[in-house]
Amino acid sequence: MFVGHGMLAFALAALFVERRGWPARRALTFGVVAGAFATLPDVDIAYALFAIDGITVVRAADPDAFWSAANRVHRSITHSAVVAAVAGPAFALWTTRSVENRRAVFARGLGVLVLAGLFGVAIAVSGSLGGIVMGAFVLGGVALALVVHHLTSLSARSVALAATFGLLVHPWGDLFTGEPPELLYPFTVTVFDGRIALAADPTLHLLGAFAVELATIWVAIFVFAHLTGRSIGRLSDPSVTLGAAYGVAPLLFVPPTLDVSYHFVFSILAVGVGCAALSWARTASRPLFGSPVRRAGASAGLSFVVIALAGVTVALAGYTAVYVAL
Repeated sequence: MFVGHGMLAFALAALFVERRGWPARRALTFGVVAGAFATLPDVDIAYALFAIDGITVVRAADPDAFWSAANRVHRSITHSAVVAAVAGPAFALWTTRSVENRRAVFARGLGVLVLAGLFGVAIAVSGSLGGIVMGAFVLGGVALALVVHHLTSLSARSVALAATFGLLVHPWGDLFTGEPPELLYPFTVTVFDGRIALAADPTLHLLGAFAVELATIWVAIFVFAHLTGRSIGRLSDPSVTLGAAYGVAPLLFVPPTLDVSYHFVFSILAVGVGCAALSWARTASRPLFGSPVRRAGASAGLSFVVIALAGVTVALAGYTAVYVAL
């Protein structure tokens, strides 16, 4: 769900402000900033780098050792709505723009105090473990805020809204996978005591969660196309039919689950890449102005992304149909 967090925040934020009358380019920037902050909470898996010997994991080819360590703190401190409501505006203070240097210095100083407070609370509640996680979160957020400050013209208020929204959106995508997020940390109040089951069958649940992720990416692609004046509605390419071949996968692979899904995820993504590569090979051998890509009015890069995504969608539909039929 790593990609989906950012894509969902981007799509919702950009579409919302565009509907409020913002120019398309500014709405696109706002959405990108929201999407970037929506990926920040997953910085908590960096804890695993301190908890395990990376060389040992690589030699043993055992990714479960990494995730076992990471999941000790994953979806807790950084996935809290309470933390998001405080951290979002604090990060935005680092983007304050003012002709008076004193005001900008004061704003950043206030941001430091608020973020230091969060760091202190994390240590008080979760000990050194909480300090490591919150420290990574704070440093990542400040670095991201400084990038936004230098690369965009958004006001600190706009950045505060985008950052807070992105941080608040993130936890909801995790309700289908793994342990539910601790939405009210540091308060010991349980909002969800388990993941939302999309199906009793663990494989169908995984396929459903993957479909949700895929749908989120599709929405983000359409919003991006809308804001940039491109059209992908008529985009078609016979290369996506290659995805149908993935329907044989249930006959060859062990059914995937949330616990063991690497073989499914990597192979179905490879099918999408293959569809895009085949499309590129076809269009490279003839004038681009005669290809469906040009007629659809989309850039070649966006077109190949769409074709890859369509190939994965066809592959998922084929896999699901065959698995249900077995």
